[in-house]
Amino acid sequence: MDYEQFFAGKIDELENEGRYRIFADLERQAGAFPSALNYRDGVTREITVWCSNDYMGMGQHPETLAAMHEAINRCGAGAGGTRNISGTNHYHVLLEQELADLHRKPAALIFGSGYTANMTALSTFGALLPGCVIVSDENNHNSMIEGIRHSRAEKKIFKHNDVEDLDRFLSNVDPKLPKLVAFESVYSMDGDISPVSEICDVADKHNAMTFLDEVHAVGMYGARGGGVAERDGVADRVTVIQGTLGKAFGVVGGYIVGSSAMCDFIRSYGAGFIFSTSMPPAVAAAARASVRYLKEHNELRERHQERAATLKRRLSEAGLPVMPSVSHVVPVLVGNPRLCKLASDELLFKHDIYVQPINYPTVERGTERLRFTPTPLHTDAHMDHLITSITEVWDRLGLKAAA
Repeated sequence: MDYEQFFAGKIDELENEGRYRIFADLERQAGAFPSALNYRDGVTREITVWCSNDYMGMGQHPETLAAMHEAINRCGAGAGGTRNISGTNHYHVLLEQELADLHRKPAALIFGSGYTANMTALSTFGALLPGCVIVSDENNHNSMIEGIRHSRAEKKIFKHNDVEDLDRFLSNVDPKLPKLVAFESVYSMDGDISPVSEICDVADKHNAMTFLDEVHAVGMYGARGGGVAERDGVADRVTVIQGTLGKAFGVVGGYIVGSSAMCDFIRSYGAGFIFSTSMPPAVAAAARASVRYLKEHNELRERHQERAATLKRRLSEAGLPVMPSVSHVVPVLVGNPRLCKLASDELLFKHDIYVQPINYPTVERGTERLRFTPTPLHTDAHMDHLITSITEVWDRLGLKAAA
């Protein structure tokens, strides 16, 4: 077999479909978010970022940066190994305590990424709970899908946010078998939010565990940033809450929270935790500072929601096809992968606006879109420039307007 020819052929397939991904060479500017520098064709240009998952700008916040600098000076760069051998630093312990307090749960366990947290926890539950059946929302993130797949547990997939379909699946499972319902709170591509309380009702009815991915909600929802479960007053009913430190908290890493026994179980049996080098102490310190800050500053969450609502309104008033969203995510439908990429390129190259195209397999074919994520730091002037620019691009490319 000609391996190089095979690799090149697979890339050609993506290019022919218009789905080949090109990374923009960006340099974030500390203290200047959402501005960044874009390096292309030997020229450096200042652009405005409209698709960062640093939803609250905390990756640029002075308290986050100060905590990271202090920890580097105290502890150096790396953690020294896995948590089990030589890599448990005091900053890891403090961060886990902070996260447990955020969600008002007895314990927390941190991972190198949210992806690893999902993969490790779900694969460990499914593999070790005898006869476990995992019932998963059809729109769950790839990290959840892969964790369930690797667990080799029996899986059922219920219709998105459909509690009646969930109840039907659980009703057909042997009552004696352990069951786990896996779902998200905010689904990041469409911006819809799951009925957490109703899903908990169904899970309780069938004595099933609940595993809630809140990565696109922690820091942004709830009076202290504990996510949709906190906002809806049902965090105490969720068995496992999984979150990330790389989105609203602006750093990197993932975690789970829940009972002490559950977290210890994953710590002791989860291969993705046991065999992974732990996060650098400076990362843990920065994440802890960010969590603490957002817990105390609900006005940022209020500003964030206002910015998202304002952008949706202004895009709609301009006749652009904003997809329905009840969250901070603002998707604008294109419906064609090539045109989606072309619209993204035009915004960047001609208007200095950075927003990535979202194509299959991240979203279904025919629903390709631009996904905007306004932050508390996007001003009215930023929005003025965006509306003018995207309207020009839509007209120039002949893209569909709102129905």
